Amino acid sequence: QVQLVESGGGLVQPGGSLRLSCAASGRISSIRRMAWYRQRPGQQRELVAIITDYGDTGYVDSVKGRFTISRDNAKNTMYLQMDSLKPEDTAVYYCWVDLLLQTYWGQGTQVTVSS
Repeated sequence: QVQLVESGGGLVQPGGSLRLSCAASGRISSIRRMAWYRQRPGQQRELVAIITDYGDTGYVDSVKGRFTISRDNAKNTMYLQMDSLKPEDTAVYYCWVDLLLQTYWGQGTQVTVSS
């Protein structure tokens, strides 16, 4: 079994920054892709950012230039640096990992951007 523990969410004012972390533990052989999704109130879950085991990254257009995804393979940990946050970034953020034969989701962490 694999466990994903997210941290770093919270309340921040518009224009502020947060850094999310997702630590994977358990029966991990090799993590291929890792990603952050979010689900805004009343909307479907959407892909925010993704990173491959080679370090290639991709972002949804709405966060390009503001969010940065990264990973530390030695620690099986992924990060999402979120800068210039906007109220529309308010959502529950979920981490997702691809272990080739199975994928796993974290429990989610709330990010609220409000003055």
